[in-house]
Amino acid sequence: MVAQQLGYRHINVGEWVREKGLHSGWNPEFECFNLDEDKVVDALEDVMGEGGCVVDHHGCNFFPERWFDLVVVLQANNTELFDRLQKRGYTAKKISENIECEIMMVVMEEASESYRPEIVKPLPSDNTDDLERNVGQIVAWVNGMMAAAGGR
Repeated sequence: MVAQQLGYRHINVGEWVREKGLHSGWNPEFECFNLDEDKVVDALEDVMGEGGCVVDHHGCNFFPERWFDLVVVLQANNTELFDRLQKRGYTAKKISENIECEIMMVVMEEASESYRPEIVKPLPSDNTDDLERNVGQIVAWVNGMMAAAGGR
């Protein structure tokens, strides 16, 4: 929704990994591909150099800092997150791993350690009201940054 409103390209990293073979094989324990970070960065390098991209992924610490002007970390309460993951058909182990990561704020910590503090923005993402508010907030942040940079 953010990419659509801004006229940007949406890059779902998980889809790129599957479609372009940017992995080192299947992980049966977590029922997902083992992402190859080097392959992902190589595949995205030219696209990210063009700018105007919204990159959608559950981790960020392997992406070059120069790629991003804004890093948004969506956070959900554990009950909501559990229900979402269960509806997706995730295994108990995969749900547990995801809940533990959310409790420990792993993604927020990775983002805070990998990017300038002023560009890392946590937002609640528990329901559709949050979704709509977040889209508006992110679009406003981007538009504000663009105006401050002289419209680039």
